[in-house]
Amino acid sequence: MEDATQIISYFAYLLPAIVVGLVAYFFFKGHTANEEGRRRYLIQKEAQKNIIPIRLQAYERITLFLERIDPKKILLRVKPFSNDLQEYETLLIQNIDNEYEHNLVQQIYITPECWNLINAAKNATIQVIRQASMNEKVDDSDKLRAFLLNHFMDEVTPSHKALLFVKKEVSELF
Repeated sequence: MEDATQIISYFAYLLPAIVVGLVAYFFFKGHTANEEGRRRYLIQKEAQKNIIPIRLQAYERITLFLERIDPKKILLRVKPFSNDLQEYETLLIQNIDNEYEHNLVQQIYITPECWNLINAAKNATIQVIRQASMNEKVDDSDKLRAFLLNHFMDEVTPSHKALLFVKKEVSELF
């Protein structure tokens, strides 16, 4: 019986130490998790301060790209060298592709949805140019320019639709 009393006595001394140890363990575990979260937040906040200007520059470049490939503007900026329809069509498409390749790296800084819409705008613009050059009424470069300008006089251009999405996305940054 004396042994049982002695074991209970040891257990009585040991139990508070175990409870204090468990409380300390969970307290320090929670404290270190909280500190880790705070540290991550501060790092993310600092990174965000540095990345926002870069992202805004990317959106500026994409806006410029969309403005430059807008059919109404590219037709005024890129004039034909001759009356050859195929040559002018190739020149316009080459111009769009060059602009695209020049801004290809911007996809890193913008959302995938936005980049997909920009690709769609580029491809739709090229498609409209190709379809217009296949029109039977269009037989030289000047008629192609006139046809495309008339086509987009009343219609919203693909690049304008993409530009509206870019503006909406930039407004969500703030």
